[in-house]
Amino acid sequence: MTALTGVRVLELAGLAPGPFGCMLLADLGADVVRVDRPGGSGMPPGPLDRNRRTVTLDLKNPSDSAALLSLVERADVLVEGYRPGVAERLGIGPADCHQVNPGLVYARMTGWGQDGPLAARAGHDIDYLAVAGALEPLGRAGERPHAPINLLADFAGGGMLLAVGVLAALVERSRSGLGQVVDAAMVDGSALLTTFLHGMIANGAWPGGRGENLLDGGAPFYDTYETADGGFMAVGAIEPPFYQALLGGLGLDDQDLPSPYDPSGWAALRTRFAERFRTRTRDEWTAVFEGLDACVAPVLSPTEAPTHPHNRARTAFVDVDGVTQPAPAPRFARTGASRPQPPTAVTVESVLSGWSLK
Repeated sequence: MTALTGVRVLELAGLAPGPFGCMLLADLGADVVRVDRPGGSGMPPGPLDRNRRTVTLDLKNPSDSAALLSLVERADVLVEGYRPGVAERLGIGPADCHQVNPGLVYARMTGWGQDGPLAARAGHDIDYLAVAGALEPLGRAGERPHAPINLLADFAGGGMLLAVGVLAALVERSRSGLGQVVDAAMVDGSALLTTFLHGMIANGAWPGGRGENLLDGGAPFYDTYETADGGFMAVGAIEPPFYQALLGGLGLDDQDLPSPYDPSGWAALRTRFAERFRTRTRDEWTAVFEGLDACVAPVLSPTEAPTHPHNRARTAFVDVDGVTQPAPAPRFARTGASRPQPPTAVTVESVLSGWSLK
């Protein structure tokens, strides 16, 4: 038994955030059946597709739409990522689905949400971050904002938000017996991710512009530094004990350095740190800081991360069909996730035979 054993999810095939949210549900044991379009999505299969059964339906065909509704009747959750109004025009919107299954959790994954002046507009991760106020703070001082690939809006503010909404709606359904619509918008999720930042601004703890503050690379004790071999070390020595350990590892005496708590000395302090880090390779500095509580770690590439001793000890990465990828998370004491499996194609009839009416 896994945490979501017995939960049935219909996923209308989409890109990035929706599949990620459904991957999270599938990793935790939900029975996720993805409904593919004829011809597929045009994207090659990958880790986001794991732990699925897949069926192919042309939802513009009335008979295939009827087949979908027969699955909806037995499902707990439906996830779709169309623009607002598309599902309704196909005859598979919330009203259509709740007519056959009042207990269905109908989760909608969009960029701009189901209403508002931008609801019908196209967009991508970088656009949602921009409007949410999450992109402007990202980057170096004096430079333009820089998007951290598509991690924040698509996955953290999108797919993760979707999964949380679905789980909350399922808990509420256990009390009311009724389903509801979950409007998971990436612009909302991106804004939500800045909650801590808004608190710092309100408290006067974020006084500078981009790249001039405590956690955005402005502070020299919270930054990355190049090593002798072109690698990098990540430094997060904010608290005094960690800062002192950082100085010890670097072989520096704080009596000869500017105060870390006076921003006027940050440029000089950064120069000293950079000079020291360039004297050894990344692996040499990793060895130096392994025994120190200095909040210093090597910057690993995605292909290097699976071989790090800590990640290997926790089996944080697994191999599925020859593709190395992150393992399911979080961990559970009693109902742990199974090892991920590649997707398998099935028929609607085989799904219906295993999904009895509840």
